[in-house]
Amino acid sequence: MNYKKILHCINNWFVFFFLAAFVVTCCTMLFITTLSESLDITFTEKNISAAAKLTFGNVILISLIFTIIDAVRRKLMIDRPTKRIISAGEKITDGNFSVRIEPLSESYPYESFNSIISCFNKMAEELSSVETLRTDFIANVSHELKTPLAVMQNYGTMLQSPVLSDEKRIEYAKGITDNSRRLASLITNILKLNKLENQQIFPVSHHYDLSEQLCQSLLQFEEIWEQKNIEISADIEDGIYISSDSELLSLVWNNLLSNAFKFTENDGKVSVFLSADSEYATVRISDTGCGISSETGKYIFEKFYQGDTSHATQGNGLGLALVKRVVDIMQGEIAVESEVGKGSTFTVRLRRGENIGLEKAD
Repeated sequence: MNYKKILHCINNWFVFFFLAAFVVTCCTMLFITTLSESLDITFTEKNISAAAKLTFGNVILISLIFTIIDAVRRKLMIDRPTKRIISAGEKITDGNFSVRIEPLSESYPYESFNSIISCFNKMAEELSSVETLRTDFIANVSHELKTPLAVMQNYGTMLQSPVLSDEKRIEYAKGITDNSRRLASLITNILKLNKLENQQIFPVSHHYDLSEQLCQSLLQFEEIWEQKNIEISADIEDGIYISSDSELLSLVWNNLLSNAFKFTENDGKVSVFLSADSEYATVRISDTGCGISSETGKYIFEKFYQGDTSHATQGNGLGLALVKRVVDIMQGEIAVESEVGKGSTFTVRLRRGENIGLEKAD
């Protein structure tokens, strides 16, 4: 027992001593006054002195009993659960995020402890999730960086061969260029996603033509759909205006269209649909690609998740994470319907009016 606990016990003893002395003194004086008046008894100095000493001893004893009872109560009812919480907190500090505290029984007199324990367990669970995401993020980034760097290194080594033909030299140089672009795209997307998640990008709302933006985004992929002989179906209503951040929403359309063309095989079909009512604008982008299973669909908006590994070299698994984050910031909704072997449809619903939390452009 350290000196602080000793001082605490002494302090408690004095509190109980003065409390007991006050109560006993008041009761004794009331008893003596009542007794002397009713029975006309005269108390001598000797009797009063003996009674005072006995009363003082009783006060000391009662104070000691109260102090012991209070110490035991604090030990059992406060110190024990507090030590459990402190011990769990120290484990969290050491990096063990799996620790959880068993709740106290419902009959426990101090309900606040269960509230503290519940908050602690929730905090530990959140920290565990964050740590898992951090570990996965580092592992995925390392993998995504390592792959194009390894390819570039191999092509660079082969380019050093003095007997390399011009055809192979061009092929290897193109491989280095493609992988450097992929690397740059990965880093750019990581930075964008990080800024979005940390609210370092502040959307600016202005009134603009969504119909025109969708058409422009679609035309950017003209070379790809001509190479793959993909049929384009565009049902885009004219003159649909919304108040939102056009630059951020361009990320959404470019990523969704890029995926549609990437996963649609030759002679397939990609459809873009836009309609609106007085409150919402609805965009649907469909393809006849490989589709995704219901299990895969649960994770497609997570960072670095790629359901179709056969196309892994064409992306980095961040596109749909960016899309989901932007749509959430715009307070919109995004949903996906897909069937393996038949294709996928992404549906985005956005408010047409001023979005809450967006800063109006001048």
